[in-house]
Amino acid sequence: MSALFEPFTLKSVTLKNRIAVPPMCQYSAEDGLVNDWHQVHYAGLARGGAGLVIVEATAVSPEGRISPNCLGLWNEEQAKGLATIAQSIKDNGSVPGIQIGHAGRKASANAPWKGDDHIDSADPQGWDTISPSAVAFGANLPKQPKAMTVEDIQRVKHDFVQAAIRARDAGFEWLELHFAHGYLAQSFFSVHANQRDDQYGGSPEGRGRFLLETLEAVREVWPEELPLTARFGVIEFDGRDEETLQEAIELTKQMKQRGLDMLSVSMGFSTPDAQIPWGPAFLAPIAERVRKETGLPVASAWGIDKPQDSERVVAEQQLDVVMIGRAYLADPHWTYRVAKQLGIEKPSWTLPAPYAHWLERYALAD
Repeated sequence: MSALFEPFTLKSVTLKNRIAVPPMCQYSAEDGLVNDWHQVHYAGLARGGAGLVIVEATAVSPEGRISPNCLGLWNEEQAKGLATIAQSIKDNGSVPGIQIGHAGRKASANAPWKGDDHIDSADPQGWDTISPSAVAFGANLPKQPKAMTVEDIQRVKHDFVQAAIRARDAGFEWLELHFAHGYLAQSFFSVHANQRDDQYGGSPEGRGRFLLETLEAVREVWPEELPLTARFGVIEFDGRDEETLQEAIELTKQMKQRGLDMLSVSMGFSTPDAQIPWGPAFLAPIAERVRKETGLPVASAWGIDKPQDSERVVAEQQLDVVMIGRAYLADPHWTYRVAKQLGIEKPSWTLPAPYAHWLERYALAD
């Protein structure tokens, strides 16, 4: 039996396999609302056979959007549209998940294919950004953010809670908090972005406070029987990797104590000077260490798109779930292709019956 195709149970939710589609920004919304693109996109991903499909980074407030065309979950109209997405994912055989977050100093940016750079606040499409400290990311994102007051911090935590409530009521069964990739939560944890000298800065405990308080507040409203997870950048590849990783592991232990059920292990992306050692499954050993030292189940993405690599990292217990992103965009039936290559009996039945029946019936004719 393939390890990749074993079920995975977390709380009351069981994934039919260890394959998940991670959040992938589409930059295709208007006013944070889903449209026909999202309907077709997410139904197609779910039909592909993954056990879990997580909707793209969805902003908890207008200022929290990465771009003007990001999805949002700050009002009921947005929640109503996302409810149709959750149901569509479920109807097509996957568990519906969603990631909520705030882009912080990386907000107010153009879509990648439109420059991936900051939009000036004077532009009708742009807005002022916020961050723990008034420190710009740099490179293509030079806008200096406003340093958040304690009142700002309380407001944003409230926005996370309200978005979580809407996600719950919309029918999502898996919630991921976006604590990675240089966005607001990661910026609180990062020494590259956080220069505060109050209770939200300085020591690792101070820099982790916003993440823990936000997690605790969301846990109070998110159903206990449903998975509450986070994507967290545990390493920056900035020359202080062991120190950052140790701090991240300690913070993750505290997250677990406050109700976190699983961690999606990623990178910080808090500095444009990071030297990332791209390669096949290069984060898997780091995720394995997080798994062993915290006792939490872990997932990860980045370079885990080949069948043998995906099978290996699960079989060797480096990861509990593999996140397959761009490979799923290239091949929406990635799960079926991998099942064939791994010798799964009747691999066609990783797909819905209207596809599987014909593929199975005429398999010998291929």
